[in-house]
Order: sequence, then C-alpha cells, then structure tokens
Amino acid sequence: QVQLVESGGGLVQAGGSLRLSCAASGRTSSTSVMGWFRHTPGKEREFVAAIRWSGGSTYYADSVKGRFTISRDNDKNTVYLQMNSLKPEDTAVYYCAASPRFGLSRSAYYTDRVYSYWGQGTQVTVSS
Repeated sequence: QVQLVESGGGLVQAGGSLRLSCAASGRTSSTSVMGWFRHTPGKEREFVAAIRWSGGSTYYADSVKGRFTISRDNDKNTVYLQMNSLKPEDTAVYYCAASPRFGLSRSAYYTDRVYSYWGQGTQVTVSS
C-alpha cells in the first residue's frame, strides 16, 4: 500500500497563502497520479488539483485555477499544493490522494474514483 501524510494546513486571512505538503511512503512505485481534494461538512468531496508523477502534467478545478499550483519532487516522493489568494470558501479539510492506475485518461484525474490511497487530511481555514 501507499501511505500519505499531509501537512502545512492552518489558519490564514483572506488573500493569504499556504503551502501544503503530502509525503508518500510504501509502494510508491505503483503510484501514477497524485491529487488534492477538499471536503467541508454538508458538501461532497471536490477535486482541487492533480499531477502526474511522470512528466508532471497538472490539472486544476476551475475554482482554484490561477490561484493554486500543484507540484512534485519525485526524489522526495512529495507533492505540494501552493495556495495563493485564499478565499473563505477555500476553507476545508484538504486530502492528498494517490492512484495506482496507469494509462488513465486525463479526464479521470478529476474524479476521486480512480484514487485508491488517501491521507488523513489537513485543515485549512481562511478567515474574512
């Protein structure tokens, strides 16, 4: 299995920035795509961003495009989510996820169904 540990969450004011980290361990060689999702009470878990380990192609939800940046350090088996211009509606628990599936279509990265491994989540709170 793959184990994921998120860190970097916290409380920030609107317009501020945070950088989340996701450290992967275990059978990381089986990982194809890493993604970030977020969840708030009463809402469905939603896609935020994804990145391919090989090549580093990135994908973003429209709601965060231009504000968030996903990146990875393959040597450290770590994925990052740089969040700028944060808004109160960005408040959520952010989860890192990994998919062991190769050959996925790009559209599949946007759905949580293809991700098999999930971290415990890190709280991000943005105040007005």
